[in-house]
Amino acid sequence: MRKSGSRIKSWCGLLLGAFLLLPAGARGEESGYGYPIGDAYAASILGTPKPLRVKVAGEVPLQNRLLETDPKKPEIFFYDRGLRYTVAFQDHKAPLVFLIAGTGSSSKTAKMVALMENLYRAGFHVIGLPSPTFPNFIIDASTTHVPGLLPEDAADLYRVMEQIWKQCQGRIEVSDFLLAGYSLGGTEAAFVAKLDDERKLFNFRRVLMLNPAVSLYRSVSRIEVLLDRIPGGARRIGAFYNRVIAKATDFYRKGDFVAIDDDFLYAAYQAHLMDRDESGGAIAVSFRISCAGMIFVSDVMTRGGYVVPANRVLKNSDSLSDYFWASLHLSFLDYFNEYFVPYFQNRDPGLTREDLIEALSIQSIESYLATSGKVGVITNEDDFILAPDEVDYLRRVFGPRLKVYPCGGHLGNMEYRDNMAFLIDRLRSSTW
Repeated sequence: MRKSGSRIKSWCGLLLGAFLLLPAGARGEESGYGYPIGDAYAASILGTPKPLRVKVAGEVPLQNRLLETDPKKPEIFFYDRGLRYTVAFQDHKAPLVFLIAGTGSSSKTAKMVALMENLYRAGFHVIGLPSPTFPNFIIDASTTHVPGLLPEDAADLYRVMEQIWKQCQGRIEVSDFLLAGYSLGGTEAAFVAKLDDERKLFNFRRVLMLNPAVSLYRSVSRIEVLLDRIPGGARRIGAFYNRVIAKATDFYRKGDFVAIDDDFLYAAYQAHLMDRDESGGAIAVSFRISCAGMIFVSDVMTRGGYVVPANRVLKNSDSLSDYFWASLHLSFLDYFNEYFVPYFQNRDPGLTREDLIEALSIQSIESYLATSGKVGVITNEDDFILAPDEVDYLRRVFGPRLKVYPCGGHLGNMEYRDNMAFLIDRLRSSTW
């Protein structure tokens, strides 16, 4: 993927612009909530308009750091020198928040940076961790190199957190520890919290799950269904991808834009270049892109023969375009059924497919979550990764430790000033 890496990066940027083509939905004000985008897809894609975010002042000292790991890696990953994470430290004693990124994300994505900056300005030390599904994590920190099994991913995260804390000890003063994660990172935070209650290294005072999945398997299934809305379905993902890029490119060239920024995104949104079904499909394609890197890297690290022939040793000069497109046509459910399940059943023949589906759900640790006073959830009523009965499930399990906003889609309202103020208050507070 390196020879075509810059081209793929630019395609993905244009694809992001093309996502913003949804009709405006009903406003949140109707329920007394000020977030202005009532359509779940539009909210998820657009996020929060800048005027409605927390006003920031001054620079935040974000630092990118490296956790050195085993140097023995396949040649194709010659550029990888260790696990990359991000920190922002106060110059005085303060609580420390560990943040876990969402599916396929590094510690430097826009959502992670926004969270880190807001938490730092609120007086916290912050350490941002990549997702266990991020290629760099799969290479450097995963014990199996096969991400997705939540208890094992949590153990990998916990080990990384312990190693990073050892590096930081003596450099910062910490009053207590907290944990938060968004999307898949929010789901994983529940398992990390349970593990910490057993090992008691950090003794987290508060754990926040932001827009988590109840069941990873069911949530991914809902995202995959969005591809059924595009002409030809998932089999025509390449044609759909190219059509979206063509629309975005044409719109960009005809407009008076200097970059793919907020001005471009909102102009594309207002132009209604795609209908809602196409936009849902675009969201699913974005998820496929995240999964493509995960599947490819996992396959290379395990020599699994799923995308790359098991006897093929990739060199640093090899073009990876064909592997990218092959991976893009694989859904997470393909990965689960054809690669993930056989891998873990080979390791433990007693495991069933149903056992593994259960292990991908917070329902497997329901008794812990129902009785732990430290773990809370913030989500949205219209988050499309949740079914209505799963929102009801969260209400039953978490009770007063659950906050449900009426709209915002999946993480769309995370940077909204009221949401951010509530999130920070929940981390500071000793009660719910």
